[in-house]
Amino acid sequence: MRRRTFLTVGLAGAATLTVAGWFASGLRSRPGTRALDDESRTIVAAIVPAMLDRALPARRQDRDAAIAETVEGVDHAIQGLPPSARAELAQLFALLAMTPARRAFAGVASPWNEATREEIDAFLNAWRSSGWALKRSAYDALHQLVYAAWYGNPRSWTDIGYPGPPKIG
Repeated sequence: MRRRTFLTVGLAGAATLTVAGWFASGLRSRPGTRALDDESRTIVAAIVPAMLDRALPARRQDRDAAIAETVEGVDHAIQGLPPSARAELAQLFALLAMTPARRAFAGVASPWNEATREEIDAFLNAWRSSGWALKRSAYDALHQLVYAAWYGNPRSWTDIGYPGPPKIG
């Protein structure tokens, strides 16, 4: 990579993150509020079925409820993170919410609520195996949040043989 290209890419990335940070300013958690705005919740709801695949219930009504509960679990998990981590996630979701960034960085042409399973799978696979450490880190964060939210949900326990936490007293 030539120096001029490196500097151009660096400046473009900085500008994109600045814009994403500006859009994300409303996402930062405040006491009594949700960590995820509506657009971020839509993004998580689109990602959950691709990440959890066959772990979700097969029946449509149960599946939709499980996805909604997982989105709530992700929101709850983010609320418990340190402010710096919440801010980074807010920037990630703001970036993914912007149409040009969603297309350029995630490769998802459709709005998140209309994206096909193939588009989302391709996005997740590309980020998971990216040569760019930032994309891999973002994938890892999304993966850990979704899995923690799902496997922390009592709905998933029967399928994995977990009887639930011990009863005290």
